[in-house]
Amino acid sequence: MDKKKVLVTGANGQLGSEIRELSSQYPQYDFTYVDVEQIDFTKGQEIENYVMNNPVDIIINCAAYTAVDKAEDDRDTAFLINAVALDYLADAAISCNALLVHISTDYVFDGSRNIPFTADEPTFPQSVYGETKDEGEKLLMYSDANVVIIRTSWLYSTYGHNFVKTIKKLGSERNELKVVFDQVGSPTYARDLAKAILEIIPHYNKNEAVRKEIYHYTNEGVCSWYDFAMHILRHEKIECKVKPVFSHEFPTRAPRPHFSVLDKAKIREEYNLQIPHWLDSLDEMLDKLGKQ
Repeated sequence: MDKKKVLVTGANGQLGSEIRELSSQYPQYDFTYVDVEQIDFTKGQEIENYVMNNPVDIIINCAAYTAVDKAEDDRDTAFLINAVALDYLADAAISCNALLVHISTDYVFDGSRNIPFTADEPTFPQSVYGETKDEGEKLLMYSDANVVIIRTSWLYSTYGHNFVKTIKKLGSERNELKVVFDQVGSPTYARDLAKAILEIIPHYNKNEAVRKEIYHYTNEGVCSWYDFAMHILRHEKIECKVKPVFSHEFPTRAPRPHFSVLDKAKIREEYNLQIPHWLDSLDEMLDKLGKQ
């Protein structure tokens, strides 16, 4: 049987790197990894040329403009990467009848309540970054491509730059840190998200009718950034005082959701996923980081 061909975009980021590391456990797939150096997905002709010469069965799009504050002053670039490029990716997926798995964000919601957001309720982004990700979702849902959108939040990994590494570094350098406690969400270990994606894609069948689904995936459990930071420092046995502060004490260019907990019932039940608790996954990641 021929292996299904999987194209992973944004392959050098946290999620793309985790998929690459896990890929040996999925020998039924032939993975190809590309980043902006290989294909500029904001240029439709480059994508079209690639899939014409390298037909694929599944595209996992991990590429995104994620500089939340910078996006406020760089709307055009953020929109080009987070929305326009998805139109090109959708056309590429259609041309080879591929499933397009796209990663989105909790920032498509306003975060103004204290009930987890379900995958099928209306979005209401409050930042330029959130608006561009929301527009990208809509372009995919209106396209004729087979699409699975997975929204996630507070992503971290042993790869790349993230909150976990930053707190570990700053905690080792300073006597005190200030971390906001009035923003609540669910940390997500990129490795767990990568595993979930790789568990979902076998359910795709090229002969089925066009499908469009939106799911939510984060680790289980809820915490504030303050709680998150405290556990990182405790695990690493770093002696550093952490002071909980309000968000207004740390003004940012783009507003942050105060409550960005995502309801994962849909993805958990449809694919029978066992989703780890954020504390367990964070311990796993920090242990792995310590061995590197």
